[in-house]
Amino acid sequence: MEELGNQLFEAREEGAEIFLTVWGMDEQVRGRISNMDPRTRLVHVECDGDTLKVPYLDIMNVESPRD
Repeated sequence: MEELGNQLFEAREEGAEIFLTVWGMDEQVRGRISNMDPRTRLVHVECDGDTLKVPYLDIMNVESPRD
């Protein structure tokens, strides 16, 4: 969990695009982290002008796109 948190924090600081594998979702979430809310434990991911709020505990993997 600590490593996952570090990867998310680094991606947010760098403004890097990432892929998130999220529990219960068929497809990976692709975007940039705009906010990590410690109060609600939600990670806000922006993609194509939309913001998806993903529960931190549902994130299973963080990857960098290869394209």
